[in-house]
Amino acid sequence: MSNEIKDNILEIRKYPDPVLKKVSEEVTVFDDELSDFVKKLFASMRVHDGVGLAAPQVGVLKKIAVVEYDGKSYVLINPKVIDQKGIQESEEGCLSFPGIYANVMRPQWVKIEAQDVNGNIQVFEGEGYTARAFLHEMDHLTGKLFIDYLSNLKRNAIKKKVSKHTGGHF
Repeated sequence: MSNEIKDNILEIRKYPDPVLKKVSEEVTVFDDELSDFVKKLFASMRVHDGVGLAAPQVGVLKKIAVVEYDGKSYVLINPKVIDQKGIQESEEGCLSFPGIYANVMRPQWVKIEAQDVNGNIQVFEGEGYTARAFLHEMDHLTGKLFIDYLSNLKRNAIKKKVSKHTGGHF
């Protein structure tokens, strides 16, 4: 990996890092620094084979997330759900939980509104996996993790598995 690429890769925070449970702040300044940060989020997500990455996952408590799926890239700044329909259950993973996967219930279709790096309002619709990716990343902005959707038994089993790998307590 070249030094230029290394300089653009952000460290992904792993559970149980407390930053993952914190609520992010609205983005109010749309400048070159924001644009550079979004580029680094995409680069970091790609190098870790992710589909999405949210700012809190790299220790930045701002309402910024990126999603890339099926050849399309999405920048989600200050995103909000406008509408949702249906229900789906499917497996999810998370770059902050390497090697951990669990089935999660989410809406089948979602319409969201978000700002781009220039502050312009964008409206995106996502179905199936895209809807899941949008909502998963948006949850990170409110301190919600995919394991929060699971039963206590499943959530505790994941916490125990993570604890074995980290050697830590939470």
